[in-house]
Amino acid sequence: MKRLTESKLYLDSSYAPDFIEVQRWLEDAGYMGIDGQTTNPSYFTKKNPVINARFEAGERFTPEELMAIYRETAEEISQIHPGDTSVEVYADHDTTADTMIEQARSFKDWNTSVRIKLPIMVEGLKAAEVLCTEFPLNMTVGFSQAQAAAVHAVTKHATKPVVYSAFIGRLTDRGENGIDNLANVNRMYEEQGSHVEVIAASFRDVDQVLAALHLKTDILTINYDRFKLWAEAGWPTPDANFEYKFDGKAIPWQDYDLSAAWDSFDLYHDLTEVGITQFASDWNSLLK
Repeated sequence: MKRLTESKLYLDSSYAPDFIEVQRWLEDAGYMGIDGQTTNPSYFTKKNPVINARFEAGERFTPEELMAIYRETAEEISQIHPGDTSVEVYADHDTTADTMIEQARSFKDWNTSVRIKLPIMVEGLKAAEVLCTEFPLNMTVGFSQAQAAAVHAVTKHATKPVVYSAFIGRLTDRGENGIDNLANVNRMYEEQGSHVEVIAASFRDVDQVLAALHLKTDILTINYDRFKLWAEAGWPTPDANFEYKFDGKAIPWQDYDLSAAWDSFDLYHDLTEVGITQFASDWNSLLK
């Protein structure tokens, strides 16, 4: 079978049957399957049948019970496909780097090819500075070129692969061109020879998938619903003349020097703050 795209394709889900179905869609069309998987607390809380049954019955979980189910889910996915699975540490705005590091190291015994997801916040980057020599990392909830510059700088001594997750759709939702940010980060990393790869995430439609492919983004992580739309459209890919059209606010290019200290870059983005809060809230809603 041939690859559908040069970019790697990941499924953004926390539900193993989604993986099986998307694999089948690709294989039925004559293409190789998924390269890996990303998970997050929101997907995990919404689609896991064990969690849903207990939640609907008015029951909640201890942190240990919830983490055991998360581990079981990640290991089930890895049995279906050996590609890496991004597993997210719990982090709210008060979580320290030491706590994130401890959580990440607890994933080491999981029977899966773990890639640790850390939030792009000060404590998350402090954790990344330590963990980038121990685990592959996925620095997540990214919305700005400055954040991407900081991820490069803090992991410049990495001995394990590092990726920066550029979220597109949440910018789109408020009238900003998330594809601009993706293009800016790709360009910055390419021009300055960064070791960090880029994952495009949070797609709203097939055109955004095609735009990310046209930019030759390293990895696209796409949720089940957007994969379904892409399959129903016949798996189109962009040609050399492809142009992404967006009627909204452009995100301008910023000229950053990746050799600068990581804490010289402005990590703040309001959508990152919202994302971290949402993931923590989804997780905490299940706890006793």
